[in-house]
Amino acid sequence: MVQRYEMCIIFKLELKYFIVKIHLIAIGGSAMHNMAIALSLKGFEVSGSDDAIFDPSKSRLEKYHLLPEKLGWNPANIDESIDAIILGMHAREDNPELLKAKELNIPIYSYPEYIYNQSQNKTRIVIGGSHGKTSITAMILHVLNLLEMDCDYMVGAQLNGFEAMFRLSEKAPIIILEGDEYLSSPIDRRPKFHWYKADIAVLSGIAWDHINVFPTFENYVDQFRIFKNDISRTLIYCQDDEELCKLAHEPSICDLKAYSTPDFIIQNGQTIVLDQGKKYPLEIFGDHNLQNCNAARMVCNELGISNADFYTTISSFKGAANRLELVKRGKDSVFYKDFAHSPSKLKATTKAMKQQFKDRKLVACMELHTFSSLNKAFLEQYRGSMDSADIPIVYYSEKAIAHKKLEPISKQQVLDAFELDRLVVITDSNLLFDYLSALTWADKNLLMMSSGTFDGLSMNDLADKIV
Repeated sequence: MVQRYEMCIIFKLELKYFIVKIHLIAIGGSAMHNMAIALSLKGFEVSGSDDAIFDPSKSRLEKYHLLPEKLGWNPANIDESIDAIILGMHAREDNPELLKAKELNIPIYSYPEYIYNQSQNKTRIVIGGSHGKTSITAMILHVLNLLEMDCDYMVGAQLNGFEAMFRLSEKAPIIILEGDEYLSSPIDRRPKFHWYKADIAVLSGIAWDHINVFPTFENYVDQFRIFKNDISRTLIYCQDDEELCKLAHEPSICDLKAYSTPDFIIQNGQTIVLDQGKKYPLEIFGDHNLQNCNAARMVCNELGISNADFYTTISSFKGAANRLELVKRGKDSVFYKDFAHSPSKLKATTKAMKQQFKDRKLVACMELHTFSSLNKAFLEQYRGSMDSADIPIVYYSEKAIAHKKLEPISKQQVLDAFELDRLVVITDSNLLFDYLSALTWADKNLLMMSSGTFDGLSMNDLADKIV
């Protein structure tokens, strides 16, 4: 195994494309299917497998003729002609294709490991933090794209103007990476962002998440400490986060640059940033998004982009998919959806909606969907996270709890955790649809927040019903 791995690296240095045949186990994942497309476009022979593939992954893989003919794991897919395996987090340690690859001594990579090995000659810019990393990464890419600056990238949401969420080329001098702190693969328990060895990095904040992997807050913070200690050049960090400030000022070799919320005003429902005596109207809004914008500006400054060029180009940025994304706008109400699910994200997103639409009431609905959020020990972390909403709603599915093999939680436990008398708790998606449909929506806005789907609730049908 080691000998073949070393040969692979040696040949990679001598020849542009030594690895020409790659198989992705769990190809249907959000990051994995985008990597498959990017490697195919690069000229590699790409195959893959998965036991379940859903849209948009399914249709996008089909478009590029990369969709497996059959679902499931088949050891026959693995033979000695394959130069490398890329292993997705969805697979298990006893995956039959993985076991066959080990038997044949084929090099096996997690996708962050593969990205690192293929980008060692590039300047690596890594965006980390418990929240905002997708938005910051998307903002930087939006600006670089409009300014026609060549870069590779990996981002966790679909962006306007980009065919894929992943690009890996030979010539691009820099790579922009969203630095996720979750595990690299079933056989590599390191957080993904530990692989990237950033030259320039952003940390947006530290708020405990992934309790199923990091059982204590201290253990969670340690992952960011390891990441920070590997930064070779510059750390850009949010000075409004107390825990992050403590970590940032621990001894390390990188330079420190702090950011906060830029000066801004709101006129006629639009946020306008004030910089060096000029006004720049933005499509995005909310303190949290503006802090993200400031972080993106500072990264772009590191790449030689002026404030004026940054704000001129960022003014057309409408946001990444599912990040305060507008679903529908009516005469006296709007409907937004967001990926927010952790306590800090809920608080920031609901506050942003209230700040932007001061004269309207806010109906905010969040889904408890992740391992952390459905864990009784973690629930109390949500105290105060929905206080900005006029009508706060928490949704969870008892089926999801059973599927994740967690202990059941009761509606009363949710009410006790949030400590909000007006909180509405619903556990059936049909009842949620009916409840929202029955409300009067004049001068009210709706915000739906989840990393899931509210058990398949159609956002478009809901929008047509209420807006």
